[in-house]
Amino acid sequence: MADPQPPRWLLLIHQIPPEPAYLRVKIGRRLARIGAAALKNSVYVLPRAEGSLEDFQWVRREIVESGGDATIIDAQLADGLTDTEVEALFRSARDADYQAVAEQARALAKQTRGKLSPEKQVTLEAEIARLERRVTDIVAIDFFGASGRESVSAAIRVLRERLLPGAPRVSTLVGHKTESYRARVWVTRAGIHVDRIASAWLIRRFIDREASFKFVPAKGYVPKPGELRFDMFDAEFSHEGDLCTFEVLRERMDLKEPGLRAIAEVVHDIDLKDGKFARPETDGVAAQIAGLALLHRDDEARLAHGAELFEQLLAYYSRKKAELSAAPSPDKRRRTRQ
Repeated sequence: MADPQPPRWLLLIHQIPPEPAYLRVKIGRRLARIGAAALKNSVYVLPRAEGSLEDFQWVRREIVESGGDATIIDAQLADGLTDTEVEALFRSARDADYQAVAEQARALAKQTRGKLSPEKQVTLEAEIARLERRVTDIVAIDFFGASGRESVSAAIRVLRERLLPGAPRVSTLVGHKTESYRARVWVTRAGIHVDRIASAWLIRRFIDREASFKFVPAKGYVPKPGELRFDMFDAEFSHEGDLCTFEVLRERMDLKEPGLRAIAEVVHDIDLKDGKFARPETDGVAAQIAGLALLHRDDEARLAHGAELFEQLLAYYSRKKAELSAAPSPDKRRRTRQ
């Protein structure tokens, strides 16, 4: 008989008295600060990791001292929500946190245009430091490697580069020869979604036809010599400014094949959720990616099925562009009718 699996989760089940009214809000903020996710109105979950039990114990003590009641339970999910779905709750919450900081960074970037007074520069540097501290706080409770970390880190990095006195703006979006990327091991975070699926397809389709892929935990992976990382923190290829990884790969490798720009715009809007390009196909592609992720937990399966989807999109967009190029101009159509 196989040994039972150790519990993966800790649950905090609480009853908070109706008075004082601010207590529920206070406890809710405390739970949010430690990164707990709500399963029900009064049931919160943390991954069973070092520090999680102590965090819940402090919250429980505060509830009990305020006249309420709370219980902490070791838990293994048996029915209903799956482990994968609970992990998705954590990623979604952290992505929302990262996106909020990224929006603040982009708003600050608009204030860096033109010559800055010394006072304004000091104010902006203080704001950047505040955003960096906020990202550090979010990373501490980002238990499952939400994708938004790359976006916000890139946004803050670009913002800080703009404020360096007298320094030129640095861009890493310079052309690379794809010949230098042959039969390499490409590493990315496990649980691939739209940007990582599309980027892996782009790599194997146009950059390294003999590429092999390794899917690793979001935290703690040390790359081996010769490995290339993409769409993960400190990767060789990842988000830059407001560009997703697919866009960065396409620009660095100077890939101009018909249809790739349109795909990049769709991937950008799904991944960054900023509605920058607003292509009519985007919602449909997003639904297909979401369904693919629900049906296939294995990353190799997600990549295989995702590659089919992006091949179809490439065929559609490249043909559409060709049809538009071949279509006569309005002036020519009028002359033909005359």
